[in-house]
Amino acid sequence: MFCSSLWIAVYLKFTVPRPLFKGAIGHFARLHVAMWAVELLSGKRANSVLNMLPLAIFPIAMIFGALWDLTTMTIPNRLTIALVAAFVLLAPLAGLSLQQIGLHVAAGLAMLVVGMVLFGLGWIGGGDAKFVAAAALWIGWSDLLFYLLVASLLGGALTLALLFFRGLPLPEFMHRRAWIARLHDRSAGVPYGIALAVAGLIVFPRTIWIELAVSTA
Repeated sequence: MFCSSLWIAVYLKFTVPRPLFKGAIGHFARLHVAMWAVELLSGKRANSVLNMLPLAIFPIAMIFGALWDLTTMTIPNRLTIALVAAFVLLAPLAGLSLQQIGLHVAAGLAMLVVGMVLFGLGWIGGGDAKFVAAAALWIGWSDLLFYLLVASLLGGALTLALLFFRGLPLPEFMHRRAWIARLHDRSAGVPYGIALAVAGLIVFPRTIWIELAVSTA
């Protein structure tokens, strides 16, 4: 609608005499804005916007989580909190039923408990434990096992890759990069947040969020 409006405005500018143009284009602009506002505020368009937001929020959060863990070996609490807050806000507005929301919350709580146990055993970091719980909250109970399977496979591959990398001599120019030197340190842990984030990106197209977005497209 915007492109067609632009063409009409250009046509009026170069074909209509200037006195008439000012009045015509002003009226046309007001009409266009009014029509756009009505369309935006209509239920269908509002639902479409709400259902499209998760398609951006969750992948962006996963990418940031992976990059943070790669470069700092930590996942900040603010990212996890923002991901949980976004779910709490968007889930009812996007059309998830109370039963669906309950299953998502159950998945998140279950993974929080499991993550804290693994953290207590020293197998993963505290940031990883909270991050996987936030990811599970979005992914939901129905896709949780598949997510964990993919994350486990990616985590194993990541561990093997790091062991191989740490067994190689590190060139001097890489030593000057603090995050690369940290990754090369054999006493450092494994940034499992990378595997958790990539698994989230792989599994996300299977989730209810895609179905909701398609249904209102």
